Amino acid sequence: MKNLTITVEDSVLEWARIEAARRGTSVSRMVGDFMAEMQRREDAYERAYLAWRTDERSWDSGQPQPRPRGAILRCGASE
Repeated sequence: MKNLTITVEDSVLEWARIEAARRGTSVSRMVGDFMAEMQRREDAYERAYLAWRTDERSWDSGQPQPRPRGAILRCGASE
């Protein structure tokens, strides 16, 4: 395990000390847990993105769909 030095505002450090005590842990452990959680989320996002990019399923039937007669595409407020 490695050490890390960070710079934070005094008020942030005061909050972190109180929050860590409330949780029964240390500021160091709390910061480490936060960073590990961010890594897990980033890794999960990356895996989901790559799965989406490589998904070859097509939601399109492959056939052009004719627009219904009289269909009008409108943008903005309805008339």
